[in-house]
Amino acid sequence: MQIRDLPYADPGMPDARSGPHFLRWLGRNQIDGQLKSLAWGLLHFGSIAVLPYLVGYAVQAVVDRSGGRLAVAGGVMVLCGIAIALGDTMLHRTAVTNWITAAARVQQLLARRTAQLGSALTRRVAAGEVVAVSTGDVEKIGWFVEAVSRFAAAAVTVVLVCVGLLVYQPALGVVVAVGVPVLALAVLPLLPRATRRADHQREKAGRATELASDTVAGLRVLRGIGGEELFLDRYRRASQEVRTAAVRSARMWAAISAVQVLLPGLLLIVVVWHGVNLAREGRITIGELVTVYSAVTMLTYPLRHFEEIAMAYSFSRPSAKRAARVLSLQRTTRDEDGEPGGSGTSAAGETSSVDDLYGPEIPAGDLYDPATGLLAPSGRLTAVVCGDPDEAGRLAERLGGHAAFDDAEKLPSVLLGGVPLDEIPLATARTAVLVQDKDPVLLSGTLRGLLDVPASGAVSADEALDAAQCSDVLDALAQASVDEAPLDAHVTERGRSLSGGQRQRLALARSLVTDPGVLVLDEPTSAVDSHTEARVAEGIKGLRSGRTTVVLTSSPLLLDRAERVVFLHEGEVAAVGEHRELVHSEPRYRAVVTRETDEERDAVRLDKETPGKERGPGSLAAINIEIDIEETA
Repeated sequence: MQIRDLPYADPGMPDARSGPHFLRWLGRNQIDGQLKSLAWGLLHFGSIAVLPYLVGYAVQAVVDRSGGRLAVAGGVMVLCGIAIALGDTMLHRTAVTNWITAAARVQQLLARRTAQLGSALTRRVAAGEVVAVSTGDVEKIGWFVEAVSRFAAAAVTVVLVCVGLLVYQPALGVVVAVGVPVLALAVLPLLPRATRRADHQREKAGRATELASDTVAGLRVLRGIGGEELFLDRYRRASQEVRTAAVRSARMWAAISAVQVLLPGLLLIVVVWHGVNLAREGRITIGELVTVYSAVTMLTYPLRHFEEIAMAYSFSRPSAKRAARVLSLQRTTRDEDGEPGGSGTSAAGETSSVDDLYGPEIPAGDLYDPATGLLAPSGRLTAVVCGDPDEAGRLAERLGGHAAFDDAEKLPSVLLGGVPLDEIPLATARTAVLVQDKDPVLLSGTLRGLLDVPASGAVSADEALDAAQCSDVLDALAQASVDEAPLDAHVTERGRSLSGGQRQRLALARSLVTDPGVLVLDEPTSAVDSHTEARVAEGIKGLRSGRTTVVLTSSPLLLDRAERVVFLHEGEVAAVGEHRELVHSEPRYRAVVTRETDEERDAVRLDKETPGKERGPGSLAAINIEIDIEETA
């Protein structure tokens, strides 16, 4: 795989059982690139390793006044210089290729898993950790993968040099053969502490990143309440904690680097001292002493790769662990016995047969949730009222087949036309049922690109924008981009240049243009004013006529236009009917929809129970109903 061939057509199924397993899987999948890097590394390091013997041979030729041998040594040095340059160039090229392709593979895997999990990902993994995994962690993992081949080449070179010195000059070769393993292993006692400090630094950095993301996302609100300085102080403290942790980590790595410089220097002193004594006794020649000295000096270069691989592994191990954690998360499904299971692949990459149970056919029919008893008849607009907004969010995800992991063991799968959504292929489930949560995300780009989503083609972008009442949004975008058509205007990241209501309506238009068989909307108009909300409600009802639509809301304007209203209380269906009917007949429903307090509810009950008392226009019951009817008119 070359950089120009990216992205991968299929990045593969990772072994995400643990961080080390994931790293080994990456290495196996890049074996061709690793072997190329190893070969060029051996050429590079091997050519450098030959130089000490050539230097010693040349020095001895000068001592013996042999011009022929000196010329031979010089010629071979020139060839070694060419080999060193070629090997270094190609080693760098293949190493960078391995790094980038490994990082790209991990990024594709993370992107695929994120798309499969949807909103369930952020319930299991903090937002800051997701950002850290997809940015800095990817680079660290790629660094270790490419460093393995260079380390292998350096290790082979060190072994060959030690063996060569034992054969060439046993008296000094023994000293080198004993000292080099000590040099290689001397840093091992320091690595655990260095790794712990590095992990602590990354943990602090992840928290700071999460705090920064939250601050930027809520900047408009912070400015409105004057909270910029408060969050600035929080981020400043978090940043200082990161700096302190980074300094402590750098001190350990500085100590490791110092050991890697100090010990080879001591070995060199020992070799020179012992060699000089042997030369004075006439047991070795000057050329042999120069050869051994040069070889020991040269060994400091490949030995530096021992430090690098230790550092790369200590940095990549927690990064791989976090990546494996994300990649091991599975969309919850249930097997034939009704037990929770995984869809697609297991953590070790084994293919599941769940996706083949129902084939490519998209199910259709009534949408039914056995856990709550909710039934959304096919082709009708059903509104669902929940007293708890969090319960409404969980229900919306479950209706789309995106079962919450925490609920997977106790809640049965939602059925669409009698087919469990959790047991059909994810792509099929998302084609059949589209869920828009209460906080939809707008990606940066043009408005045309925002609305360019997989769709049936039955609804045009103009129709969707008109139904979602986005005319003011188009006007605002047109003013910001004078020379461009509104659909070609640029939408900033997460739509931050727009108001909350404008972002919500653009997201609604995107969902409407998709025209799924079943559309689930969670509070689609919570940030919209009442006049616009009434028009949006009419637009949804008209455009989705004959299509199954479920709206989770407590807005009387939307509820009054629904063909069927379902009220959920404590996780179960408590009442079904039309909005106006339920307002009069179901006190708990009326309390949720009209935001009635306990005192008001008690007053209404007392008002009703007082015999012979006329409930005129000033009574609480009449006021609540009149307000509701006026809002829905």
